[in-house]
Amino acid sequence: MKPPVISSLLETDLYKFTMWQTMLHRHPQAQAEYRFVCRNRPEFPLAELLPELERELDALCSLSFKPEDLRFLAGLRFIKSDFIDFLRIFRFQRDFIEIGLGEPGEGQDLTPSLSIIARGPQVHVMGFEIFVLAIVNELYFRRFEQAPALSTGRARLQTKIAQLRAFEQEPPRSHPFEVFDFGVRRRFSGAWQREVVSTLKQELPQFFKGTSNVLLARDLDLVPIGTMAHEYLQSYQATGVRLRDHQKAALEDWVQEYRGDLGVALTDVVGMDAFLADFDLYFAKLFDGLRHDSGDPYVWGEKALAHYAKLRIDAHTKRLVFSDGLDVPAALALYRHFADRTQLGFGIGTNFSNDMGLTPLHIVMKLTHCNGQPVAKLSDSPGKTLCDDQTFLAYLRQVFSIAAP
Repeated sequence: MKPPVISSLLETDLYKFTMWQTMLHRHPQAQAEYRFVCRNRPEFPLAELLPELERELDALCSLSFKPEDLRFLAGLRFIKSDFIDFLRIFRFQRDFIEIGLGEPGEGQDLTPSLSIIARGPQVHVMGFEIFVLAIVNELYFRRFEQAPALSTGRARLQTKIAQLRAFEQEPPRSHPFEVFDFGVRRRFSGAWQREVVSTLKQELPQFFKGTSNVLLARDLDLVPIGTMAHEYLQSYQATGVRLRDHQKAALEDWVQEYRGDLGVALTDVVGMDAFLADFDLYFAKLFDGLRHDSGDPYVWGEKALAHYAKLRIDAHTKRLVFSDGLDVPAALALYRHFADRTQLGFGIGTNFSNDMGLTPLHIVMKLTHCNGQPVAKLSDSPGKTLCDDQTFLAYLRQVFSIAAP
């Protein structure tokens, strides 16, 4: 039998820890529900993975943070000592996550889908997300022939390296090109992600600046990258503040928690326009920059720069981070468009960690309810909008004056 997919609780995205700490300090009593969704059609039913997934989740729930894990986290200046104390005794509870057969997906045959629901105290269930996605991916891609996939992956990785080396010959711009690995959740395998990140660090140190994978950052002496995800801002839709003010409340708590660290804000929980309406001079000065994760990246970037100009903030002191379905050519094109006007960063996920000649799974595990209330993401990309409750979705659109698609 193969070893478990996850052998270290450090092998998750940095932003899981940063959001986790904030929720522990600000809303430790919050109750939450997260649901797994596959947005495309796999080559075989994911429900076939159920027996293996049961074993993997049992193994995950047997893990605890090791002393060396805690030492690394404690060495990050934004991680507080009481959070380390919490992690020292933390274990995932198997009772808080249920897996089984769900309804057939839209447009599919009558084959049941894979149902995964994590439900319980948010500070005990929010960490499941990345591990579940990494496990489902690896179990799924083990079903395919490994040698040809790895051969294709290595050849394509060398093509990416060649593209970046060719780009190095272009005239310099006002700000450097910096790229990061964001590939834990949709990777082909843990071993492959480690090989990719190791190769990029060795071959392209002038461009490759870090990874969201905290374990790889520690093991390979890289900078761990990440701040916040959609679930953080969504949670504030159900924490007792006025719905219209939930973004401002979330950003304010983040500012108070990190006091200048981790200053890149995510903009698309209710769309870029609604975000900018809340992102006033106060927040624009306190946050270092913004992250794009849906919608047209050029339109988004121009809106961000126009907003800084309107507030009379020098955009050269700010950073725009792009992270929506990027590959190397797309990142370079965005860089050429914006690099003389602001600092930039590019987070590449699937195209780094799962470009193997196989169709990647488009899977997510998203927050659906907090404190018994529905929460939603009104993405700038209609296919990324998430909400089980159409009444709440309509109300959220009304509150933020967003037209239905």
